Amino acid sequence: MFNERDDVAEADVRGPDYVAYAPASLEPAPLDSEAWARFLSGFVEGFPDLRITVEDAVGEGDLVAQRVHFEGTHTGEFQGLPPTQRKVSFSGLELNRFVDGRVAEHWFQLDALTLLQRLGLALVPGPRLLPRVLTHQVRKLGKRG
Repeated sequence: MFNERDDVAEADVRGPDYVAYAPASLEPAPLDSEAWARFLSGFVEGFPDLRITVEDAVGEGDLVAQRVHFEGTHTGEFQGLPPTQRKVSFSGLELNRFVDGRVAEHWFQLDALTLLQRLGLALVPGPRLLPRVLTHQVRKLGKRG
């Protein structure tokens, strides 16, 4: 449904009291069905050709877990970042709880570090980590001599 951009079919899979939990770095508050649709549209805006492939799925009781893979091209704005024209590929995990055949709760995590790196964004160590990183690099240089 996502790959076909069938918003009506996607919405029909969600139950009446649907709640989604996205990575806190992208969306800190739980999302109802309407908010989840807006969240997804942000990905489609940034990566119009984004495709999801389910790599593995396992279910038990009312829960279904999936390991997913994403691929697309960053040709639109995403989370405030202007288009980079870069192709991205990253992984994620989803867990869905079903009630009466429809998704009642959805948990989603993605490999944000890989996504950011593929977009060309460098991560800088914070003030607590930077001294340790620098000390480690100095020690490595000292061992070379």
